[in-house]
Amino acid sequence: SSGINAEYGEEDDDCDYSSDEAQSMVIRETSPEVLALSCPEDLTSIKEEDLVIWVDPLDGTKEFTQGRKQDVTVLIGIAAYGNAVGGVIYQPWYSQKEGGENTGRVMWGAVGLGAHGFTRAEPPAGRKVITTTRSHMQKSVQDAIDSCKPDSLIQIGGSGSKCVLVADGTADAYLFASPGTKKWDTCAGEAIIKALGGTMTDVHGGPIKYDADVEFPNRKGVLATIRNHDFYLSKIPSDIMERK
Repeated sequence: SSGINAEYGEEDDDCDYSSDEAQSMVIRETSPEVLALSCPEDLTSIKEEDLVIWVDPLDGTKEFTQGRKQDVTVLIGIAAYGNAVGGVIYQPWYSQKEGGENTGRVMWGAVGLGAHGFTRAEPPAGRKVITTTRSHMQKSVQDAIDSCKPDSLIQIGGSGSKCVLVADGTADAYLFASPGTKKWDTCAGEAIIKALGGTMTDVHGGPIKYDADVEFPNRKGVLATIRNHDFYLSKIPSDIMERK
């Protein structure tokens, strides 16, 4: 039997995964370009027991039930020795063509291989666009955002969709200074952001670890950026930094 650990998101939902709509989300094609890539050398000697796969089959459950399907993602994160090293984010409802046909998008990345499936739009230097929660705007979240004095704020549901905005250049930081996300929400996104040269930490600047025996909640929040990570960390209010 396989020695790979797998953890799945635990949100309850009423989705019928055998329905035609759900089955249309299943990926059945492979890319020769992807299969031609070589695994980074530092990942070739990993043993199965050192891997943990973090899966959220429906990130943005509330948004799905509310019809905000463009906020919904499917997340598969791969961690080795507790660190996010690979990730896939599938957006089943990335765009809708005339006539109602849905067009999905798969973006993926691995540390040492870069990120693929999308084109990143490099933002102008000095821009500060923050993405954060749509439905869990506690005081600590608002205070942390206010202290950064962003140029604009994008509030959407689902951790995966926020990671997408940072990865593709729509947002400069994903900031959530509160508990609420779990490891299966962040592993895939962190791997893609790291593959782009970016960083994801908790709001204290500490690493988010993905070992099989870690607690699931990210109790110290999430901060993800492609650049200027230290700037955003420096703006976290002291009362939030002092919390354990």
